Amino acid sequence: MGKAIVLATPVFFLLIGIEYLVGRLRGQQVYRLNDTLNSLSLGVMSQVSGLFLRVLGIGIYAAVYSVASLQQLPMDAWWVWVLAVVAYDFCYYWNHRLGHTSAILWAAHVVHHQSQEYNLSTALRQTSSGALLGWVFYLPMALAGFPPQVFAAAALIDLLYQYWIHTEQVGKLGWFDRVFASPSNHRVHHAINDRYLDHNYGGILVIWDRLFGTFVEEDEPCHYGTRSPLRSWDPVRANLQVYLELWQKSRRARNVREAVAYWLKPPGWQPVSADARPWTQPPLEAACLQRFDPALAPGSAPLALGSFVLALAGSALLLWNAAALPMPWLAGGALTLILSLWGTGALLQSRLSLASGAGLQLACLGAAAVLMLSLPAWQATA
Repeated sequence: MGKAIVLATPVFFLLIGIEYLVGRLRGQQVYRLNDTLNSLSLGVMSQVSGLFLRVLGIGIYAAVYSVASLQQLPMDAWWVWVLAVVAYDFCYYWNHRLGHTSAILWAAHVVHHQSQEYNLSTALRQTSSGALLGWVFYLPMALAGFPPQVFAAAALIDLLYQYWIHTEQVGKLGWFDRVFASPSNHRVHHAINDRYLDHNYGGILVIWDRLFGTFVEEDEPCHYGTRSPLRSWDPVRANLQVYLELWQKSRRARNVREAVAYWLKPPGWQPVSADARPWTQPPLEAACLQRFDPALAPGSAPLALGSFVLALAGSALLLWNAAALPMPWLAGGALTLILSLWGTGALLQSRLSLASGAGLQLACLGAAAVLMLSLPAWQATA
């Protein structure tokens, strides 16, 4: 999947450029540099972390398929591929739905919703920890006999399809909206309006939402982000925010049952209050709508942009050659990229001075150069 994402990246950026130009022609500010770089950084981090977590997705699936499948469907039958995409989307619906209604799964998925903007860069804003538990939802496909290669292709198709629906530049599409996930349907999903919250989970098909009562039509302006805003451009913090909050809450719990409930109940859940009223989702607060947009120090924007471009190039090299790299070099490259992306976020938030930011990025470049130069010597002695 890593190479497929590398090949798709130029298309992603081409479409981002088109969306930006369309927005400008309509007099709209579609992108902000800080938000866009943060979303893209999280996308890069997700792909890099996936190099180490992919065994949970494909590896466990393949193992279950080989020892427990009820049958083994033929790979050369077209209907197997079509059925696999539909089956994957059905499993994805439940993975996605529980990702909003169970705090431990929301802790991973929240990354995708933290942006207060809604554009094609938001589609690339992905979690680095979703594979830790997400693989469980797709095991029915392994038991049903879909070969691992077909499963992986269906997963890629579902992922790539969802890219184009993250835009405000495409309006309602009539009959298409009634069957498929579309920009209008998915805007509702990302919105934090009281009416829209936790609806429209389908990846390719929205018929799952219609069947299971989670569909809502777009009929009022959307407000984006989360009910507990991140207010940071730190990609590491973005991935850890909810996990840390749940850990702190469970440590203060009155008993084990309450501690476990914090992780399994809906995000934001609290124990029954002193007046014995059950917990309900609080209404949308005005503070959630305040846009996070701290002022940039002079010179930080071009340095942050340049740093991200170098990290993007480095990630492409790492993803493309991952299969041939020994684990120490793979881990070293991943840590170097994550440190560089953290530095980009720190520059955007003025947590690093211009000199410190430049020094950090030079150190990351030096570490990458050492890894690249030492690899041929290792291969010669291996």
